[in-house]
Amino acid sequence: MEILMTVSKFASICTMGANASALEKEIGPEQFPVNEHYFGLVNFGNTCYCNSVLQALYFCRPFREKVLAYKSQPRKKESLLTCLADLFHSIATQKKKVGVIPPKKFITRLRKENELFDNYMQQDAHEFLNYLLNTIADILQEERKQEKQNGRLPNGNIDNENNNSTPDPTWVHEIFQGTLTNETRCLTCETISSKDEDFLDLSVDVEQNTSITHCLRGFSNTETLCSEYKYYCEECRSKQEAHKRMKVKKLPMILALHLKRFKYMDQLHRYTKLSYRVVFPLELRLFNTSGDATNPDRIGPNRGHYIAIVKSHDFWLLFDDDIVEKIDAQAIEEFYGLTSDISKNSESGYILFYQSRD
Repeated sequence: MEILMTVSKFASICTMGANASALEKEIGPEQFPVNEHYFGLVNFGNTCYCNSVLQALYFCRPFREKVLAYKSQPRKKESLLTCLADLFHSIATQKKKVGVIPPKKFITRLRKENELFDNYMQQDAHEFLNYLLNTIADILQEERKQEKQNGRLPNGNIDNENNNSTPDPTWVHEIFQGTLTNETRCLTCETISSKDEDFLDLSVDVEQNTSITHCLRGFSNTETLCSEYKYYCEECRSKQEAHKRMKVKKLPMILALHLKRFKYMDQLHRYTKLSYRVVFPLELRLFNTSGDATNPDRIGPNRGHYIAIVKSHDFWLLFDDDIVEKIDAQAIEEFYGLTSDISKNSESGYILFYQSRD
């Protein structure tokens, strides 16, 4: 197994050597962004789910800047975040503009920390994204807690964070966290109750031949609570029929949209990929919100394989593990999905990143 992996790694690097020079020529020295680097990531046995997410996050500039700033802080004990910071720093400080980097240290740490990823099976990119963001937030909050306990506050005082209150938000929350409002209206007394809940990404159902806008409208459709699902109204002091709906109250700086393309089929006893055609715009205006969003980076699965497509400066790049290619914006339409035959595999958008306008 190790010999096969070594041969595969060597072949990939050789391929990228030619690909890298071609990419550099295609972009051109005059157009190549200053201080930007485009590096593929070596696949360590079905780790494309990880590579694709790392590439998308690297090109989410606010996230990259925070990770690199963390790298410049006093050395911390090794964690998933320090390994990520080392990887981002390695890419950002390369002398060459294009090439390949093996994210071995990060993958080793990931497999050590979570048994879900401690194998050579293909994993879900969305699950990995969710785990990574939450783990980084936990690390930052724990470090802040330790700093306070170590007497960095005046008189060694520790604030409310140690009194079982909600920890202060981290830069992960500042970048990715939005807020949903769950509204319920009693159909008897018309009283509306609402409850806010935070999210780091939104998961939306997909249908055939639709758009992201349509999927998001479906996300906020009104649901009627009746029969055995009646709502207990505090005003009526009894169960009543009610209308319930979810609205986006606050948009994050970067909105991560997860398209639910994997559905469990009872008759097959397994998950099946939905290759539905879902059109996504390069600029997205959300309903029931006050902000616009633009500049999507996109990840999509293909036969269980994940790739990343990112917008860097004024052009688009496709990252397929160690291979990096420049593509036209029109080519993105190829990743909408199929208009028919849901059992057929296709390249289709799975996670979309939209960054809010300033």
